[in-house]
This record gives sequence, structure tokens and C-alpha cells, in this order.
Amino acid sequence: MFRLALVFALLMAPLTVAAQSQDTPEPTMTYERLGRIIFALDPEAQPDGVAFRMQVRDVPVLVVTDTEADRVRAMVHVRSAADLSAQDLMRMMQANFDSTLDARYAVAGGQLWAVFIHPLGPLEKDQFISGLAQAVNTASSYGTLYSSGVGQYGGGDSEDLQRELFEELLKKGEEI
Repeated sequence: MFRLALVFALLMAPLTVAAQSQDTPEPTMTYERLGRIIFALDPEAQPDGVAFRMQVRDVPVLVVTDTEADRVRAMVHVRSAADLSAQDLMRMMQANFDSTLDARYAVAGGQLWAVFIHPLGPLEKDQFISGLAQAVNTASSYGTLYSSGVGQYGGGDSEDLQRELFEELLKKGEEI
């Protein structure tokens, strides 16, 4: 019986340690900690005042911090906003509802951006990395899927619009 209890304890020990390490909260996100994460992702990143300029898969990203407001914003330039049509704006708003998830399309300074915005202090490393990837995917998919690449939150219009494209292509493929 003792031997069985010992074997059980030895088998469960890694699970207990893993559970304890998951319960350990991450340190508060600061400008300095964020910088270490950014430089781990892009050793060529450049600090620029309260911001960092970096590249993710050759896509330029600007990460701006505001410690007083406790905010961070990862921004990817998409295009000029000057000639966005009502149809473009409608599609981006639909995507903001269901397929860009933690990233958003936004307009500022006459430019269209894909952005991830989050409170700085409680931001966890993996949340930042996910938000960064979602902003890059959102910018890259402008004009096509309008997606962060993570999936879709149900109840919106994007799934039906994307299904229409799939069905259109299937129909064209039937003729081959």
C-alpha cells in the first residue's frame, strides 16, 4: 500500500508543480518588461521615447505605452483612410464585432490602422504576443478576410460573408 501511495505521489508531483506555477501571477507589466518582451521577439526593435518600433514577419509595428493612463497600443498601418468607402467602413465594423477579436480597425490621423489596445499593468506576456499577432493579421487580411486569424466570435456577419466567398469559389470550381 505504501508503495502504491509513493508511486501515486511521484506521478502527481509534476502536475502539482505545473498547477502551482500556473497559479503564480505574472509580474506587473511595465515599459521595461514590455521592452524585454519586444526585444525577444525582434532583436532589431528600436525604442522611440514611450514607444517601440519593431517588425513582425517584415510588417512594421509601432507599440506605444502610456504609463500614466496605464495603456499600451500595438499599431500596424494599413493604408490611407482618405478614400475609404461606406462599404469598406461597414465591413471593418462587422469584422470588429466578430472576426478581429482582440485587434480592431481604427482611423487616426487620416490613416487606417489595425490596433491592439490593453491596460498596461495587468497585461500578461502571452496576451501581448497574441494581441500583436492579431493586429498584424488584421492589417494583413484587410480587403480579404478581415480577420485576426484567431477565429470568430459568433453572432456576427463575417462567417456568412466568408462562406459566400467559399461557395462562390466552389461553384466556379465545378466548371473545371
